[in-house]
Amino acid sequence: MTAPLGAASPAVGELAPDFELPNQFGEPVRLSAFRGRPVVVIFFPFAFSGICTGELCEIRDGWDAFADVEAEVLAVSVDSKFAQRAYAAAEGYEFSLLADFWPHGEVARRYGVFDEASGMALRGTFILDAEGVVRYRVVNPRGQARDMQEYRAALAEISAQAPHTSA
Repeated sequence: MTAPLGAASPAVGELAPDFELPNQFGEPVRLSAFRGRPVVVIFFPFAFSGICTGELCEIRDGWDAFADVEAEVLAVSVDSKFAQRAYAAAEGYEFSLLADFWPHGEVARRYGVFDEASGMALRGTFILDAEGVVRYRVVNPRGQARDMQEYRAALAEISAQAPHTSA
């Protein structure tokens, strides 16, 4: 019997697996390069698909929730960097869309969100603190959109727990 999808995902309290993938411009993006600030890693099935577009547009339109805590958003799918670039341009996404294209779905597998049967990533979200530790995770079943309010709450909690320095 195989484990349910998402079962192998990094758990809350664990260090997120590091990775490097090309963004929509072909530039390498390494997760660990963002240490010192929160990171939201969002796996989505495919560019230009209905639910995915709705979710990513909600992030685009609710950008203040991420900007207020200086969070980096990394949206990952198995699409090529060329598809990601066209998708970002068409929808006005200014955050990074990363291509987990080759080896196909390797990073999604490391996060426990790759669906071997369909060859796509599930809707998995991992919100990391400034040290790269998973503080929130959700893996939604196929066809079910994620809740932006949960992102806001998780980011607010991470921000409240972060050490603040004064000048």
